[in-house]
Amino acid sequence: MSQLSGTHFGTLSDGTEVRCWTLERAGTRVRVLSYGGIVRSVEVPDRAGRAGNVVLGFAEPGGYEEHAGPYFGALIGRYANRIAGGRFPLDGRTYDVVRNEGPSCLHGGARGFDKRMWEVTPVGEHALRLSRVSPDGEEGFPGRLEVSATYALEESGALRIAYEAVTDAPTVVALTNHSYWNLGGVDSGAESTAGHELRIDASRYTPVDADLIPTGVAEVAGTRFDFRESRKTGSGYDHNYVLDKGVTGEAVEVAEVYDPASGRVLTVATTEPGLQLYTADALTGPFAPGSGIALETQHFPDSPNRPDFPSTVLRPGEVYRSETVYGFGLRD
Repeated sequence: MSQLSGTHFGTLSDGTEVRCWTLERAGTRVRVLSYGGIVRSVEVPDRAGRAGNVVLGFAEPGGYEEHAGPYFGALIGRYANRIAGGRFPLDGRTYDVVRNEGPSCLHGGARGFDKRMWEVTPVGEHALRLSRVSPDGEEGFPGRLEVSATYALEESGALRIAYEAVTDAPTVVALTNHSYWNLGGVDSGAESTAGHELRIDASRYTPVDADLIPTGVAEVAGTRFDFRESRKTGSGYDHNYVLDKGVTGEAVEVAEVYDPASGRVLTVATTEPGLQLYTADALTGPFAPGSGIALETQHFPDSPNRPDFPSTVLRPGEVYRSETVYGFGLRD
């Protein structure tokens, strides 16, 4: 069977079929679902050559429905992260969007892109294009948005996700992937990522209030938020890092994760100006708190309400483009 033949993965509670697509190249095997654009698994070898899955996920659709809150592996939109007060101004109007985390809109609202079905089309031998149309007013966001995300395995085995979107009316857009990485191997008994070593090329971050809304920008120097030199991740992080490189036209490496036990290395390159580090301390259900680490490439949280942050406004005639590359390697 072709590696780009979608297979039956199961059905949602409403009877909708979910299909699973497999990409394989250079020792990397990635499985992607038509539901939520979810990266269900990423298998890569450890230093002993043993392949293992390094992202948290479930064996059937019901798991994703039952445990939707953590957004396991999902494609996030229309707006990744939080919008304060569930509202934002745009061109003299104020738009109210769905508040699904206290007073805030989180990851696109109560039924964001992570809970939608996507049309999946093979592109060549090693890529899939996921697409959908988000109608005007979906979760309160203005404009009809035509959006796609192309998942591709490069010759090196790296996973590249390229997002594009166009709109028929001014709107705000910020897309990302919400995989939880555990380089020790999800099925290996490695229940914590606290021992993973992390580097982030960011000399600043955005401190947050009690609702995890940015209050400004601060230096990481002399604080626990300083990951400019690789060190153990620990716990207690759900913060956006202001990447030193800023917005770029091509993906630039900004972070590296290393698991000393398995030897696996994950690198993250992106065009985005920010990266959300979440050490998953609030995970519940089948996965223990801290059993994965999320590295969400993004524009900054609450940017629609912060003119001092890089803009997330998309207008008719413009094309939203964003790209992130997850590279895999080994270290002795």
